[in-house]
Amino acid sequence: MPERGTIDFSLSEMEFWKRPLPERAAAFARLREQARPLFFEEVDYGTIPPGPGYYALVRHADVVEASRDAKVFASTPSAISKQDLPTEYNEYFGSMINMDDPKHATIRRIVSRAFAPRMLQRFQDQIRETSTRIVDDLLDTGPGDFVTQVAARLPLKFICDMMGIPERDHPMVLELTNTIVGGFDPELLSENAAERVGRVLGAGQAMHDLARELAEFRRKTPADDLTSALVNANVDGEALTDQELGAFFTLLAVAGNETTRNAISYALILLTDNPAQRALLTGDLGKHLPGATEEIVRLSSPVMWMRRTLTCDHELNGHPFRTGDKVLLFYWSANRDAEVFDRPEEFDITRRPNPHVGYGGAGVHFCLGAQLARTEITVLLRELLGRLPDIRADGEPDLLRSSFINGVKHLPCKF
Repeated sequence: MPERGTIDFSLSEMEFWKRPLPERAAAFARLREQARPLFFEEVDYGTIPPGPGYYALVRHADVVEASRDAKVFASTPSAISKQDLPTEYNEYFGSMINMDDPKHATIRRIVSRAFAPRMLQRFQDQIRETSTRIVDDLLDTGPGDFVTQVAARLPLKFICDMMGIPERDHPMVLELTNTIVGGFDPELLSENAAERVGRVLGAGQAMHDLARELAEFRRKTPADDLTSALVNANVDGEALTDQELGAFFTLLAVAGNETTRNAISYALILLTDNPAQRALLTGDLGKHLPGATEEIVRLSSPVMWMRRTLTCDHELNGHPFRTGDKVLLFYWSANRDAEVFDRPEEFDITRRPNPHVGYGGAGVHFCLGAQLARTEITVLLRELLGRLPDIRADGEPDLLRSSFINGVKHLPCKF
């Protein structure tokens, strides 16, 4: 039987993820103090049958080392689920994030063109214009829910515009991504297991249907958008199939929308809770915004973990693992490792260096959109704090009930 140690909680139980953030941080600190990564059994929630369990990699060194060695720590059969996903899930969510080379490398080469520096430079003006409009609207409507009025709007519009999705469909995309990452949140998904599975699969199918319709249209009528580039791309004689295009579109919509939105939401929380850091930042936005962005991503860690599966017997930093063992790379914990970060729970926009793993560890699965996310967060915060330097959170955040996405559903603000 794998070692459990003296820990009296389980990372598999949803009760753990209902705890306040400081309690979770203290629990992960206890895990980092253990002699080796601990094993947790999986829980049967009535949806996907549970597997044998997994080891929790919670130290920065372990997360980074496993991330670098994709041949041993594989993303196949799933990186986003503790359990192996059934066939019907893979049809909609089997994107490159759940693949290994050479297939992963082929698809990444095709889609990476959209995230090249030259392409991102083209989007700078669009991000600035959208950020200006968001703050204009906030000033017109007055204080309210920061998530819906500010944080959710920029990444949603930008990702949809990149793909060439008509503005009338933007609210639908937001609703679908919320459903896909809804976890066990009763506001977003039913507590009935069968209904929850049906809604998630339905959202996945709806995303694929939208991508397929766009692809068919852009094959006949290409334009200057990402969908046109992807349906006409050819790398080493290969192009994306409709299933691959749909899976990538779902990945882009979820990763590009949900994660950046939550980082922006946590930015307001952190700046409200740390007035000295806010004063430092607003005193010289040009100097401190890049560092503030990195520190916001470190402490928020919007994606809290990814799974890897051992392809062979292997020793990781002195810890032996067996072929087929599952490990969860807890980025949220690694980003609070006192062996790497001085005063890890403190928000410090001058932190140098800041080797966080908020975009994943080093290696072939490092987030393709990391620079885009940095740009969106930086540009929006510059516009927001430049025009509303006194904006603050006005109450406790309403957090998403999920072990995977560190989400903020609602956040009252005032200015």
